[in-house]
Amino acid sequence: MTRSAAGGQAKPSIAGLGIDPADLDWERSGDGDGSIEVAFPAGPRWGRWARGDWVLLRVAADPAGRVLVFDRNEWECFLDGVRNGEFDDASGEPAKPVVPAGPGETKKPAE
Repeated sequence: MTRSAAGGQAKPSIAGLGIDPADLDWERSGDGDGSIEVAFPAGPRWGRWARGDWVLLRVAADPAGRVLVFDRNEWECFLDGVRNGEFDDASGEPAKPVVPAGPGETKKPAE
């Protein structure tokens, strides 16, 4: 187990949660190797937590089978960072500005 970001009680690993990654429904960011996969375990099968109390993240086809475990607060902070563009420069490509949406449209990157 590792210490949580708040320095409180230890955060469990996926093994510590008693979860078999093969039994989860993983949501994928794409189709190929290297896609990001996220799972939200829940229910009595996995313990006494609700969907979203623990969030699991992995990279498809990672030969080591590594899985990152986030608690609800860590996941919300990560999503907040994504929404605020904190990771836009991680790809090494300049971020495309977002074009404001007109009535009935959704926002989209500039061409």
